[in-house]
Amino acid sequence: MQEIILEARHINKEFHDPVTVQVLTDITFSVNKGEFVSVIGKSGCGKSTLLYILSTMDTDYTGELLIDKELMTGRNGTELARIRNEKIGFVFQFHYLLNEFSVLQNVMLPGLKLNKYSRQEVEHRALERLKMLGIEHLATKEAYRISGGEKQRVAIARALINDPHIIMGDEPTGNLDTRNSEHVFEVFKELAEVHDQTLLIVTHDQSFAERSGRIIEMADGKIIRH
Repeated sequence: MQEIILEARHINKEFHDPVTVQVLTDITFSVNKGEFVSVIGKSGCGKSTLLYILSTMDTDYTGELLIDKELMTGRNGTELARIRNEKIGFVFQFHYLLNEFSVLQNVMLPGLKLNKYSRQEVEHRALERLKMLGIEHLATKEAYRISGGEKQRVAIARALINDPHIIMGDEPTGNLDTRNSEHVFEVFKELAEVHDQTLLIVTHDQSFAERSGRIIEMADGKIIRH
């Protein structure tokens, strides 16, 4: 029996500026534990808008969102921030590392924020994640001293620090050259296959999407295949 990690039920979203535009229409799908899912579609089809809703950052929609079988819809901002930090790991197109911090400190940040483990334990967990991604040798380097591809792997380690139920990515290879994109793809693939990590990645990269486990394709705010 597959365990459902994320479920969207009849999600609709409108922008009012100044006329009302329907941005998402009747979005319904679910993602199982350990699935590696790519979301594709032309620019402006609603992929990023959908990701913002699924990540609980945008609450202005109709329909229902469940993460780990718990209803997210209708919860307050404080609760959602806690759930986000605990259950969702984020990897963006820009790595958003703090330059003046070391690699290790950057990875530790969400763990310290969660406040579930001692500082020592968070540090240990951060080192484990860096090791998993083959970059533990960078731990003491300042973030601005490492390459773009390394930064994105540090961002993935940071996303993993709290053992999230799901990792969400918004164009995580969008800023990388082919070789580094390939590295990041391999990391994601291994996370899903070896560590049973669930991944939902918005991407423009067709070859990335085709090699992930499943594709959700969007057009004009609707899902046209999943």
